[in-house]
Order: sequence, then C-alpha cells, then structure tokens
Amino acid sequence: MDVFEAIQKRRSVRSYESTSVPKEALAKLLEAARIAPSANNTQPWHFIIVTNSEKRKELSKGIYAKFLANVPVVIVACGDMKASPDWYAVDTSLALENMILAATGEGLGTCCVGSFDEGQAKKLLGIPENFGVIALLAVGYAREKEGFTSSTVMNRQRKKLQEITSLEKYGQRFVA
Repeated sequence: MDVFEAIQKRRSVRSYESTSVPKEALAKLLEAARIAPSANNTQPWHFIIVTNSEKRKELSKGIYAKFLANVPVVIVACGDMKASPDWYAVDTSLALENMILAATGEGLGTCCVGSFDEGQAKKLLGIPENFGVIALLAVGYAREKEGFTSSTVMNRQRKKLQEITSLEKYGQRFVA
C-alpha cells in the first residue's frame, strides 16, 4: 500500500478484536514514530505501550475514551516540554501520524484519543513532570461493524479543497 492509499484508508476505529498485536508490528509503528521529523531534531517524544488490562481500564475513564478498556494496545504519546518547550506537542503529533499511517499499512486500526486526565495518566504510568501527555493511541485489529464497507470509509464527509486552501493570501482561491 502506498502512502496516499494509507491516508485514504485510515479511519478512527473504536471497536477492536481481542486479538493481540504482534510485537513485530508494534516495533514497526514505533520505528515509524522514531524517524519522524522534529524541530531542531530534538525528538522530544516518548511512547509508553500499555497492554495491561487494568491500566487500559484506568486510561479509559475519559468521556470519549470508554472503548480503550477493550483495545489490545494503548500507546501513550508524551512530549518533553523541557527539551522542546515550543514544539514538543507538534513534534510528538507528527510522530503519532507516522505511527497511524504505518498501522494502516500493517492492517491495524487506530484511534487518537484526547479525552483523558493527564495527571491521572502521569501518576498511573510514572511519567516525569517534564513530559506532557499529548494523546492516547488505540491500536488493534478493527472489528468490522455490520454494514460497514471500505466504500463507507472513502465517502466520509470532508470539506472541499477550495474550503481549506488559499493562494498567497487568505480567501484568494487556489485552483488545483
């Protein structure tokens, strides 16, 4: 699968099979994150792989995170605020997107979750004070919902290119 195909096929999955994710596949996702770009090559990220069911249950307490209790893997993405005070969140997000696209290429589903209590996550996982928790990433094999097809993924409502782009100046139309 080429990169653009992975971008098109990627979707936020909230229902997963109980099948565990092979370590080789996880290693590939983490390698994709490791080689992401970062400001001044600071690489301010750190990823905590959570497979323990009790810890996943604790992380699932956010209002939109309930499904994390039933996901085989939750990757907690952290950024070092001291090493890169201005760019840690952006850099870690770039690494996360690499991971998400690599997961799609591996046949895995993902969902990036921002509904969590950062203080609780830091305490649960022993995250140092200088790290901010950027997002939780659910990873696993998608459970297909009845009536859900790949054409459904391709027909997601997205804004038109003209609505999100300008040429040289805001509001000046860009024509592809």
